[in-house]
Amino acid sequence: MEQSKRQFWVAMLINLLLLAGAIYFFGPILKSTESKEIAYSEFLAAVRADRFKDVQITDKKVIGTLKQGKPELQRSGEPSTLTAERLPGMDEGMLLKALEEHGVSFSGKVPSSLGWLNILLISLLPFFILLAIFRAGMQRMGRGALTFGRSRAKIYDQSTQLRVTFADVAALDEAKAELIEVVDFLKHPKKYQALGGRIPKGVLLVGPPGSGKTLLARAVAGEAGVSFFSISGSEFVEMFVGVGAARVRDLFEQAKSKAPCIIFIDELDAIGKSRSPGAIHISNDEREQTLNQLLVEMDGFDTSEGVIIMAATNTPEVLDPALVRGGRFDRQVILDRPDVEGRLAILRVHASKIKMGDDVDLRTIAARTPGMVGSDLATIVNEAALLAARHNEDRVAIRDFDEAIDRVMLGLEKKKQVMRPEEKRRVAYHESGHALVALSVAHADPVQRVSIIPRTIGAVGYTLQLPLHDRYLMTQPELEDQIAVMLGGRAAEELVYDGVISSGAANDLERASELVRRIVTRFGMSAELGPLTWGVELPGRFLRGPFESEQRNYSENTAQIIDQEERRIVADIYARVKTILTQRRDDLERVARELMRKETLTRQELDQLLASRSTTAA
Repeated sequence: MEQSKRQFWVAMLINLLLLAGAIYFFGPILKSTESKEIAYSEFLAAVRADRFKDVQITDKKVIGTLKQGKPELQRSGEPSTLTAERLPGMDEGMLLKALEEHGVSFSGKVPSSLGWLNILLISLLPFFILLAIFRAGMQRMGRGALTFGRSRAKIYDQSTQLRVTFADVAALDEAKAELIEVVDFLKHPKKYQALGGRIPKGVLLVGPPGSGKTLLARAVAGEAGVSFFSISGSEFVEMFVGVGAARVRDLFEQAKSKAPCIIFIDELDAIGKSRSPGAIHISNDEREQTLNQLLVEMDGFDTSEGVIIMAATNTPEVLDPALVRGGRFDRQVILDRPDVEGRLAILRVHASKIKMGDDVDLRTIAARTPGMVGSDLATIVNEAALLAARHNEDRVAIRDFDEAIDRVMLGLEKKKQVMRPEEKRRVAYHESGHALVALSVAHADPVQRVSIIPRTIGAVGYTLQLPLHDRYLMTQPELEDQIAVMLGGRAAEELVYDGVISSGAANDLERASELVRRIVTRFGMSAELGPLTWGVELPGRFLRGPFESEQRNYSENTAQIIDQEERRIVADIYARVKTILTQRRDDLERVARELMRKETLTRQELDQLLASRSTTAA
């Protein structure tokens, strides 16, 4: 930095010297072209006194160049030209006659109106512009060459910046318990060194996106009161081979100079993917060199220096085995999706920053958001606050939270999208079928809302169910009842429209097919195949999508039996669903008509509608 400042001031001094030299050498020459303004009568007298060598006549002025070599006619300090204004309507015959009598040549010309300083600046301006561009390019190249291998890690000093502690991290109690000893080691390293203990060099945080991995790492640094180096794995890798390795070396050098501290590498899989020949990835020399340098640095430093490495990833299964072996990232901390109590704690942290109405029950909101992580819940609280402000309310009400949850889960309402009456009627029967089957089977989650308002995610209607509690295990009857609810919409269409079905059940069938396949191949619930699993489950615990769960390792005969079992299970469930809807055909018609009229029915409205139907029937 000091060297670049010196170079800057040296370049500025050279520029000033060049400017002074130009003024010294060219100033007198340019100054001699300066003209003196005189009256027209004086100009005519000067012509008659034979003082001019030539005269230039413009549309507004007459300019005479004084003769040189006649000192008696040119007083000391007098300029080389005299200028007079031409008066409108003036007869210049006297001037032209005098010029002819004294043999003075004259012509018409548009002279330059610039003074010598302006001429100097205009003459030198292109030179200075090119010089500035050249210097800026050289300085940028110099900075790039000098800093290309510098680490781009952001340094958070806990003494001067906003400090994050475990109190700011909700719901991750097990993960925090795993990291307490890391905090204690950073605070009291001598206690461990006296007993010969060694803290893990690397701690790998594993969890789905948005689960709070970065926040937890910063909380560890905040609890210990040490500096925190944060960098993404992708920031190491450049197009030039060797830059990533240089940045790794520089990062560890900086960390050692600020020990005790924590190095946090987000998205470790960007540089830590497996290098084995069987790995499914394209070879990248720069990334592999960066990984090799990281392995060397993790072997080459001692945790007694007070430097702890933490990293985060969503896909731990793709990491190189050398990276996660003992002595490197030898401890993995799992940050799974929070349960209902964890979601409640997270909601309380975010809801403490907004003004809530008396009708808001955070526990109900936590129950309505199964599977959501901390970032999703933060988005819901923020969306609810924005909706309340949009409605000009002074507090956030429960309806704002309900709308925010629907917006995050289902997308925005497309109120301007007008469906044809026949389409609207079919969607109403479809959603009514889902709702009635969910109310009829024993193990379905309670229905909270039914709507036929289209959403931006592509759904033309939805049936929202509210689970009473988080589930970690499910029995075969519970799984089959879930499939029954998924098939309720298609069965209702088939029943009402005499076998003519639509494409509206595509998503339902996809989810039902995935679930029934897992019943047969993963859960061992098929009497024909017995208590066995079929297929090898693919990695990607947190990022796996539908039909990406297994790799086939069985024969064609077994595959045929699996297909037969899947069809049998779905056929039995579908027959049960049609029986339920046939028996409750009147309820199906009643709910569908009310949906077409109101477009959205809450659980309370649904219960009142069905209760009035039961009373009428009795």
